Amino acid sequence: MQYLLMIYSDEKAYAQRPPDVIKRTTEAYLAYADAIKKAGADAGSARLQPTHTATTVRVADGKTQVLNGPYADTKEQLGGYFLIDVPDLDAALSWAARCPGAQGGVIEVRPIWAM
Repeated sequence: MQYLLMIYSDEKAYAQRPPDVIKRTTEAYLAYADAIKKAGADAGSARLQPTHTATTVRVADGKTQVLNGPYADTKEQLGGYFLIDVPDLDAALSWAARCPGAQGGVIEVRPIWAM
């Protein structure tokens, strides 16, 4: 079954980290991604551009509205994701707990609804 691990963190705090901390974090993510691949659970992943690059689209009463920035103003922002293919929720939660983003942020685990 596929699960989406959504990585939420405070992108302003992340940007203020010293270069050596950013380097160690990047290395931790690369090792994590490699472990997922070696386990045969990799179904895709990506790091997202900062929220100021986002564009939000809404259609209301047949009219399209295009807005700059994210829809919600939140303490933590979606910064990236891993799509994994594992046997069950327990396995997905185990991978989420191992994600480097779980140390200073939140990992939302959601099953994929097959269409």
